[in-house]
This record gives sequence, structure tokens and C-alpha cells, in this order.
Amino acid sequence: MTLVAGVDSSTQSVKVVIRDAESGALIREGRASHPDGTEVDPQKWWTGLNSAIAEAGGLDDVAAISVGGQQHGMVALDQSGEVIRPALLWNDTRSAQTATDLNAEIGGDQAMADATGSVLVASFTASKVRWLADVEPENAAKVAAVCLPHDWLSWKLQGAKGFEQLFTDRSDASGTGYFDPTTSTYRRDIFARAIKSDREIYLPRIVASTEFGGETLTGVKIGAGAGDNAGAAFGVQAVAGDVIVSLGTSGTAFSVSTTPTHDGSGEVAGFADVTGNFLPLVCTLNAARILDAAARILGVDFDRLSDLALSAPAGANGLTLLPYFEGERTPNRPTATGVFGGMNLTNSNPENIARAMIEGMLSGLADAVESLSNLGVSINRIFLVGGAAKNPAVGQIASALFGREVVVPPAGEYVADGAARQAAWALNGALPQWDLGKVHHVQSRPTPHVLEKYRALRDATVNW
Repeated sequence: MTLVAGVDSSTQSVKVVIRDAESGALIREGRASHPDGTEVDPQKWWTGLNSAIAEAGGLDDVAAISVGGQQHGMVALDQSGEVIRPALLWNDTRSAQTATDLNAEIGGDQAMADATGSVLVASFTASKVRWLADVEPENAAKVAAVCLPHDWLSWKLQGAKGFEQLFTDRSDASGTGYFDPTTSTYRRDIFARAIKSDREIYLPRIVASTEFGGETLTGVKIGAGAGDNAGAAFGVQAVAGDVIVSLGTSGTAFSVSTTPTHDGSGEVAGFADVTGNFLPLVCTLNAARILDAAARILGVDFDRLSDLALSAPAGANGLTLLPYFEGERTPNRPTATGVFGGMNLTNSNPENIARAMIEGMLSGLADAVESLSNLGVSINRIFLVGGAAKNPAVGQIASALFGREVVVPPAGEYVADGAARQAAWALNGALPQWDLGKVHHVQSRPTPHVLEKYRALRDATVNW
């Protein structure tokens, strides 16, 4: 039996799965927590990864490993390879204005979308690089290399001896804001504008998913890796026309597409996928944590939260939540806050509050799916994945809001699984087809009136 390992280094934790390269059977796994916050010392990721690998039984019998990771995070390195400052993560919104500035400098939103597939918002690495140049010029002057979280971990696995060992893949690179996913090349002109310097700064080389970028000090081959969403799509074995709605810390709706997108409105980011296709994606900042907040507000566990939500009618008797608890990325409202609308003495009870909070979280993602469709993205199936997808109320309400059947695969670590599958692909030279297990199909009666009220509240609070 040949074993491969897959890593998901996410905002909140790191997960490691070790699987049979041929069948995909799970052999063992491990995990560790990451610190909270929107900026983190990358060494915490490295400590967590080593802990998770140890819990998974180590890599002594593993032939290859691949790392999936949170997109966009900026890891700035000096000439000696030391981290200059804590990494700014995707959910750090301090670079909102610098994103606007860069878009304007390139010629406007549509020009940026034409160049990179996406209009920059605060999340993108380029926006954070410009923030560094504007706010911490002394640190910007020290920058010798910029990489992403999964790039840095793959580098550390090799011993971090030189920048030539830094590599990434096109899926994660496509979230930097200085990469063209259509040509799979960096836009160094945009990077130079971001850093406000023409000096030579190392950017990780691009490695194909069918290749290895290096190996660990003990000889384990290291695959190209992936951005977390691309890794999840690969993990559920999505094909062109499949949409994946992922409910993690952030909420994302993305589709495997054979053609690139260039959305000047900024709603849809034009990323790349693992297989050589494209991954048009809409991201919201508020997903699973809305369920956490609902459970905390109501003083219940997630099972009880589901029961409460399903005992209330669709539309929660007029109660609507705009779930911008951490600001928002789509629509681009980085300073927004959450808003309850339509609250009265009749609907201010646990059942309606639970329903409204789940509906509010999912309504933003229903908007996301509609944005993909409006760009001409084919939608054949909708997969619902992520920690919050396990909640029974979420599947039922999602199907009602999306107005179509949703497919819920078994709970799993699909980013890590996608990374492991990629390692197996590079190792064996053939794309593996693994058994996902029993999937559930959920079909609910459509509830367009819920979306209408949600959108009315969204539009009425544009300046909040």
C-alpha cells in the first residue's frame, strides 16, 4: 500500500489526512488548532502542522504530501528568509482602501478584472502588500520575497534553505491579485505597483498539480498544493458545471469552469482550479461563525439550534438577518455590521431567531450562486460542504433558498482530501477516482419570498 498525506492549513486549525494513494481509504489523521486573529505569526502554523503530523502517526511511511491552505494571506520574508511581520490573513480588512487605490491605478475595476480575473478587495495579497508599503514602509523596504501560507509551509517542509525552494500552484497564486490565471503567469507590473518598488523580489515558482515542487528532509515528495477552495473542489471530485458552496469561517460559492471569468463588478473572482480549468468564486466573510453566534445567543447546542430553526416557518415570521458580523467582502462592505430587520413582539423568540440567522447566512450564498449564473457559469449540481453543512437545518434551508436540489457529501476534510488526491495524482501519473461514500440529496420547496426580504434589507442598509 502506497500512502499519501494531505494538509488543510486553514484559518482556525490544521488538519492532516493520510490516505491510500490507490483507493483513497483513510488510514489515519491528525489536527491542531491555530490562534485567533486576522494577523498571525506563521511559526504558529508550522508548530501546528508538526503537531498534526505527529498525531497522524508521522510521515515515515508516506510517499508524498501536498498542502492546501487559506488563500490570500501575505507572508513577507527578508533576505535571510525570516518573517518580517505577522502574516496578514484573508479576513484582515485594514487594506480595503489600498485595494481601491490599486484598482484605480491599473485603470479601474474592469481593467483589473481583465488583467487578473478579479477586482481587488481587502482580502487579496496585493492589497496587503500595498498596505505594507503605505503604512509600514520600513518593513516593505526589507521584503526580499512574498509568499502565501501554503507556499511557506511547503518551504518549511523542505528545510527553508533558499528562496529557490519556494513554490506555489496556479490556484493559490490566482488569489494574489498579481497573477493572470488565463496565462498562468505573474503580473509583476501589478506587484511592483503594490510594493511601490521595481527592485527584484522573489515570488514562488508555479508548479503544476501533476508535478512535485520539492521533498522533505527525509525524502517525502511535496506536491504543488492548492488554495483551500480549489482543494475542496478537487476533494469532492467536482467536474465542470459543479458548484460547491462551502460553509467554513468564510462562505464561498465556486464552480469548476472550462472558461475564465473577468467580472468588473467585483462580485465574482476569477480564480484557477487544480486541474487546469478555472474556479470562478464568490466569497462572503460570514458563514459558520453565524451559527456559532446563534448558538451562543440562544444558549443552545447545534442540534437544538437546528430543531428550533426547522420549527419556524420559512421567512421566520418576518424576521430577517443581514449577517455582516465581521464586515463583508461580497458585497464589498468591510466596515459593515450585522442587522436584524422586521423584529417585533411576535417573532422575537428563539425559533424565529434561529431560522433568521441560518436564512441570513445562506441568503448571501444564494446571491453568490446567482452571481455565478449571471456570468454564464454552468450550474449542474450544487455541493454543500464545510462544518456547517452537517447541521440538518442548513441543508433543508439551503435547498429552499437556492431553489434546487443540493448534494451533501459525508462530513469530511475535503481540502486536506483534495491535497492528498493531488499528491496521489503526481505520484502515480493518473488522476485518481476515490469513493466519496454515501451522499445525501436534499430537495425543499423554493422560498423566493425569503430572498426578496433579505435583498430588500441588504439594499436598504447600503451605508451601514
